[in-house]
Amino acid sequence: MRAVTQQEFGGPEVLRVAEVPTPEPLPTEVLVRVVAAGVNPVDHKTREGHGMAGVLGSPPFILGWDVSGVVEKVGFGVHTLAAGDEVYGMPWFPRQAGAYAEYVTAPSRHFVRKPATLSHTEAAAVPLAALTAWQSFTAATTIRPGQRVLVHAAAGGVGHFAVQFAKHLGAHVIGTASASKHAWLRSLGADEVIDYTTTRFEDVVKDVDVVLDLIGDEDTGVRSVATLAPGGLLIAVPSGVAPAVASAAAEAGVRAIPYLVEPDGPALAEIAGLIDAGKVRVEVAEVLPLAEAAEAHRRLATGRTRGKLVLEI
Repeated sequence: MRAVTQQEFGGPEVLRVAEVPTPEPLPTEVLVRVVAAGVNPVDHKTREGHGMAGVLGSPPFILGWDVSGVVEKVGFGVHTLAAGDEVYGMPWFPRQAGAYAEYVTAPSRHFVRKPATLSHTEAAAVPLAALTAWQSFTAATTIRPGQRVLVHAAAGGVGHFAVQFAKHLGAHVIGTASASKHAWLRSLGADEVIDYTTTRFEDVVKDVDVVLDLIGDEDTGVRSVATLAPGGLLIAVPSGVAPAVASAAAEAGVRAIPYLVEPDGPALAEIAGLIDAGKVRVEVAEVLPLAEAAEAHRRLATGRTRGKLVLEI
């Protein structure tokens, strides 16, 4: 099968299309023919030797965790899916899933039927980003109606889902994004939007119950602590909680915790229901062919993508 592999850590140029053996499903696993694969910031960070590189180890490996495709074969003991089912999932994370390929194998319960109203290209944009946002608001904490939630990088892959999920859960939602994305974010449910290029968010936002920090640098974290109400919570997704952020939180009487997403079939099924009911929208910024994975990484690294980039297999 064709796959995008890398033999060394480095820039986008290390990503190359190669022929590799097609995997076979073990008992309780499924073989999925990948129709589309989402591209996430963790992908390019791992390619460089950061991100999940500590989990995967040294190359060679195949990147990618977002999959939408069709079940080709099921292993012994699989009862939830059958050949021909259209599915989506975030298999194996943080271990290698190998989504930048024509086929993947994984435990059957890492997949569920994809949203019926989405194409495979759209569905591939959902799993990792949506699960990160959903689990942040339902596992790391439980958002309650009337709470004030601040989402940094609200127009990105995780951010645009976070805005919608927080609103669905009854929160007053505040997002940070450049001015050109404000109208779109309001259409997704944001009650307030702050242009981070012209305004220091901590000067205009106070008494927040939950901050979802999808930027991850120390400066943003420390400044976010200042927006929290007593007993509030900062969820730091990309890089964990820096020592300076932890100190600032302790002094302010608030909490700061890291969060890492994990495979979650039931949550993906619930998210699919919200999408099919028209309560959540998926934003695909651009679709590129598998052979242009390196170019997708270059574009993602700009940090200016609205929604998600997707590879068509």
